Amino acid sequence: MIMTNSNTPAATGNTLQLILATGAFAICFAVFGSVSAMMPILKKNLGLSPVQVSIALAVPVLLGSLGRIPLGMMTDRFGGRLVFSLVMAFSAVPAFLMGFVSSYTQLVLCGFFIGVALASFSVGVGFVSGWYPPNKQGLALGVYGAGNVGQSLAAFGSPVLAGAMGLKWGFWTFGVLLLIWLAVFYLKAENAPRRAPAKTFSEVMQPLRESKSWVLSLYYFLTFGGFVAMAIYLPIFLTDMFKLTPGDAGFRTAGFVLLATAMRPLGGSLADRIGGRKILLWVFPVTAAMAIFLACPMMSTFTIGALGMAVAIGLGNGAVFKLVPEYFPQSVGAVTGLVGAAGGLGGFFPPLVLGAIRQATESFTLGFILLALFSLLCFFVTYKSGSATTAQPASQRATA
Repeated sequence: MIMTNSNTPAATGNTLQLILATGAFAICFAVFGSVSAMMPILKKNLGLSPVQVSIALAVPVLLGSLGRIPLGMMTDRFGGRLVFSLVMAFSAVPAFLMGFVSSYTQLVLCGFFIGVALASFSVGVGFVSGWYPPNKQGLALGVYGAGNVGQSLAAFGSPVLAGAMGLKWGFWTFGVLLLIWLAVFYLKAENAPRRAPAKTFSEVMQPLRESKSWVLSLYYFLTFGGFVAMAIYLPIFLTDMFKLTPGDAGFRTAGFVLLATAMRPLGGSLADRIGGRKILLWVFPVTAAMAIFLACPMMSTFTIGALGMAVAIGLGNGAVFKLVPEYFPQSVGAVTGLVGAAGGLGGFFPPLVLGAIRQATESFTLGFILLALFSLLCFFVTYKSGSATTAQPASQRATA
């Protein structure tokens, strides 16, 4: 790729800015992921019930979901360099406070604010997409989305660090890394050349009134929501269902996250070539099938279901976010905020539902069946809305 500067149109992309944004998102995601990675230990230390665990896991996702909407709008208006820097600075505070948590109330409160780190996603999409032309945005955003690997770093690293250095370092390590990357990002990051004047609030809101933005939100509710829900709840599944140690559960969770993350750039690249809708027509039925495997309470079937789902939803994540800048090239941040919020909420509700199902039935099976049914619903919507989810000609996209 040819490097660009702040005064040159982003004709081919900017590798440095992509690296800076991806690194920022990865460490933010690690800060967010440290809560779920440490939850088996916190559950034991604080004597939490299944429902309390579910609430503690879901609360960070709530702010991480809803916060994506205003952060996406702010990115469109003020640029990703400033907004991403502020998000990283704010996220470091609850990361350090988590090391002092000694009650359930403190856990929920700190967890809520650590959700800002998850909300950073919409900032990076707006920041990165401005540096890349439409025919390369799928791959670029797929690479950026691979920052999900931060969840894997936390899933494996936090329990190990806590065991070696004390519980607080399961959180503090990623807080320190975040502050270091914040300094690098602030010094080296540049906003892409603005191709149009800054928008008014009404203009920023306009794309959110279009049906396409809500269809994309439905897709991301399942693909990214499924990723978040599985990533934060896998340690609980594995320790509760199969009696694994927190370290072993963290290692397996890291594998799930790595596989899903690796599939995301591939999904974006394939979407550049054949279209996002064609990929989603395969992703949703495969996700439904893998959910049935997860519902079988054996390690072999559960492993097949988890790995297969990682592949499917990873590809789906990349495909969905190829479509966002295609449909809304002048409002990527705002639409990303909406779609990203839907994806985050897709990770918010399942832990609550699973906790209630587990407490009521002493099994997670019904939750996986509901996931399969919802996947089939998404497939039906994708199939019926073909004309609404195929790319428009470039002349029309310019005014979307």
